[in-house]
Amino acid sequence: MRPNFGYSRLFKKFALSALVLGLGSALPFAPAQAQLRVEVSGIGSSQIPIAIAGFTDEALTPQQVTAIIRDDLARSGYFRLIDAGAVIGENSAVNFEEWKKRGAEALAVGSVQRLADGRFDVRYKLLDTVRGSTLSGFSVAALPTNTRVTAHKIADDIYEKLTGVRGAFSTRIAYVTKAGSEYRLEVADADGEGIRVALRSNEPIISPAWSQDGSKVAYVSFEEKKPVVWTQNLLTGERRKVANFKGSNSAPAWSPDGSKLAIALSRDGLTQIYTINADGTGLQRLTSSSSIDTEPQFSADGQSVYFLSDRSGGPQIYRMNANGGEAKRVTFNGSYNITPRISPDGRTLAYISRREGKFQLYALDLGSGQELKLSDTSKDESPSFSPNGRYIMYATETGRRATLAVVSVDGKVKQTISVQAGDIREPTWGPYLK
Repeated sequence: MRPNFGYSRLFKKFALSALVLGLGSALPFAPAQAQLRVEVSGIGSSQIPIAIAGFTDEALTPQQVTAIIRDDLARSGYFRLIDAGAVIGENSAVNFEEWKKRGAEALAVGSVQRLADGRFDVRYKLLDTVRGSTLSGFSVAALPTNTRVTAHKIADDIYEKLTGVRGAFSTRIAYVTKAGSEYRLEVADADGEGIRVALRSNEPIISPAWSQDGSKVAYVSFEEKKPVVWTQNLLTGERRKVANFKGSNSAPAWSPDGSKLAIALSRDGLTQIYTINADGTGLQRLTSSSSIDTEPQFSADGQSVYFLSDRSGGPQIYRMNANGGEAKRVTFNGSYNITPRISPDGRTLAYISRREGKFQLYALDLGSGQELKLSDTSKDESPSFSPNGRYIMYATETGRRATLAVVSVDGKVKQTISVQAGDIREPTWGPYLK
């Protein structure tokens, strides 16, 4: 019998266990009690020295805006924070020479004002201390509950203006936690704060995947005693059963336009790749091989599908036209490469490779063929790119506990994300919100 390598080790464990019917409950962003803990190690190849001054009257807001901005920039690994030790409004006079002497090449200043309708007017300005000029600035009228989002957007702007790459601090992540007998699909800010529970179940939930507009998540639930593909509106909690065919229904991945999903089905025997409309209609088979084909992923332009197959004798990653047809092998280094994920710009492929008994995260430059090992752990799974392509989040184990990790695509900046009680895995990084 051919080994069922197409599922992650977690999936195989679930699939082989005796499944008992459990109740799944969809909750439109119910608050969660557990908080994530983020630890950062490593720095970027070069760091930009920046000072974040205290914003005038920011004590009015529920969370300190500048503290969130500082944490975001520090977590990125690409900034060296200079202690400002001062409160400076966006219209205050600034002695640029003084800040240059203190080593700051950029300075962020701002203010907060409470509006009559209860919102906060948050004003921000980014200054170039070297040239003595203004780089950027804007104001946001934010509800008290959106304080963190406002701060993340300011950090995004700073990141983009100083690095030339769009920031991803205001995006969200989704993942699965297991505590006791309960599985939870949770959504949080990219920094692990603001956790909301989208689904609770007594049975496993795996393979969450974001729609490109950030409004929905697709996932596999075992609540009907078998793997079934669902989609869920994250605002309303409304769920739709998309694939419930005979056998296994697994590995959902959204098309860039959100109109369909690529899925893996065993309805006709060996697991093969299909597409299906987001409403569960229009099933189309893409592969018809005598091998196991699974874990499909659309390319960023929607023209291709990357997938996993053992047609060469061992698990490797292939690419084919989004409508099917000839498949071309993509990975050649190592005899066991699984879980393909393509970067937003289509230039880099991330995957998990087993070498010397270790499951580790690798990245392949599709243009040059250069491969880079990004992790130093041994039980990695489920990679997911940040929407700006600068970072990859993945699941791993630390001290026998399932955790999440984030690494920059050059391998220099690393973070670990853990939850105090229970395990956390199956991460997926959400898109930019319009």
